[in-house]
Amino acid sequence: MKYAFIQQHRKSHSITRLCSALDVSRCGFYAWRERPPSQRKRDDAVLLDKIRTIHQRYRQACGSDKTWHLLKAQGEHWGRHRVARLRRTHGIEAIRMKRFRGSYAARNSEPAADNVLNREFATESPNAIWVADTTFVPTRQGWLYLAIVLDLYSRQIVGWAMSASNNRQLVCDALNMAIVQRRPKAGLLHHSDRGITYTSVKYRTLLEQHGMTISMSRVGNCHDNAVAESFFANLKNELTFYRDFRTRQEARSAIFDYIELFYNRKRPHQTLNYKSPIEYETMQAVA
Repeated sequence: MKYAFIQQHRKSHSITRLCSALDVSRCGFYAWRERPPSQRKRDDAVLLDKIRTIHQRYRQACGSDKTWHLLKAQGEHWGRHRVARLRRTHGIEAIRMKRFRGSYAARNSEPAADNVLNREFATESPNAIWVADTTFVPTRQGWLYLAIVLDLYSRQIVGWAMSASNNRQLVCDALNMAIVQRRPKAGLLHHSDRGITYTSVKYRTLLEQHGMTISMSRVGNCHDNAVAESFFANLKNELTFYRDFRTRQEARSAIFDYIELFYNRKRPHQTLNYKSPIEYETMQAVA
């Protein structure tokens, strides 16, 4: 450590003075500098390169634990703490949005349904429980609203829609996409918040036409729809918070790429044993 300190500061101070201050010999320092790196340091360099590759491939979204699991899945058997140490030493961190608290209140013209889901976020089969939610993304042209439908079985986004307006048509388009893609049987449980678009006659009629049971979060309780909220947190942490979209179309393209090419197909989930949603469904179907 002393020799490394001298090497780091030799341009601003003389080597003789640094060696004297640290009580080491100049001969020892020069011998250390000529000495080839140890096997451990060479291994660290190889591992660091692999960590950086994963960091970029997964859009800087993975923490040390998830990086370790991805390395393991690739047949790379490195220590969990070693991965964490190298990430920490070289400043490799998952991008995260600053936390903030907000409030929202709306008067619904239609009565809400009961909270049938009751925070039971696990299911053993696909197309058994869907959750839906809406968020907004800022652009220089104004807000772009995104509505999604997520299958709790694999956390896959099975339906989505984007619009300049947060209206009933937006959420209906997302639901219709999910229905066309997945063709669920009657009896599916559909959960959302109590937003006016979800309590509307138009949306509830669409649910009832396809034999879905309606469930809604309690008043002001975002944790009742935690999985959908978690998806939006990931979307903002990993994409929109650090982007300055000039147009809504630019944001549309980026969000499409995030959902269809990254999140559904690549992004590992801890709850899915570090598999992506589509990979998890494929493996379970074969098993």
